[in-house]
Amino acid sequence: MVSEHHLSERRACRLVGLSRDSYRHPPQPDQATLDLHEKIVEIAHVRRRFGYRRIHDLLRPQFPGVNHKRVYRLYRQANLAVRRRKKSKRPVNERVPLQLARTVNEVWSMDFVSDSLAGGRRLKYLTVADDFSHESVEIAVDFGISGEYVTRVLDRAALFRGYPQVVRTDNGPEFTSRAFMAWAQAHGIRHILIQPGRPMQNGYIESFNGKFRDEHLNECWFQTLHQARVAVAAWRTDYNEVRPHSSLGRMPPARFAELHRQRAGDAAQFPSTPNTID
Repeated sequence: MVSEHHLSERRACRLVGLSRDSYRHPPQPDQATLDLHEKIVEIAHVRRRFGYRRIHDLLRPQFPGVNHKRVYRLYRQANLAVRRRKKSKRPVNERVPLQLARTVNEVWSMDFVSDSLAGGRRLKYLTVADDFSHESVEIAVDFGISGEYVTRVLDRAALFRGYPQVVRTDNGPEFTSRAFMAWAQAHGIRHILIQPGRPMQNGYIESFNGKFRDEHLNECWFQTLHQARVAVAAWRTDYNEVRPHSSLGRMPPARFAELHRQRAGDAAQFPSTPNTID
């Protein structure tokens, strides 16, 4: 009104109901707000697929009591909204419901992800995830992975967390090989094979692989196999111990699994018994 219609400052402020002092001295953010804004931008640039809610989860330890609405306001002011990807339309297929796991190590899902080095040589990733805790049990990367290779990876993972009751895979040659089938039978592990062409029957690992591609493979370009293995190990540690998961009460998978094991141990140590009268 002042610049375009040449009204006086006094009249323009009276018309819009604004005090002249507020007009002359616009509010300035305090140092705490500036620090919070810088941290939000820093996290958003490192974790490009994180929205404001996950950024808020990561901010709470460093900024206790910070409100998610405040984080959202600063997030929008910095123009950090995650761009939604367009989904291609697919024919509607009959969906087979997944068997819900109720404890850690009940069901492990596994699959393969393909990538390549900067020189063009192909890489193969074996991803293994726990259906209940959503932990990344193991991510193995090599130029080629056979059925025997898969069993060695699973045996190594079992040294620290034990063997699963069930494994769920697709019908790839590594999972239908004699070595893998004999391994599952030797350890008394039930092997669930999904129907060909129905990847959503293995939806947990498909969801995990989507995060793995978006947050790691699409952001990195490796020169050597060793470099890829080091980067994968760092990403897996961050995924298990730092990255919050919305379906786990917004806590990292490793923390969720630890709390579940503690509750299971307390229940086994102090079983509930009915009251009796002597």
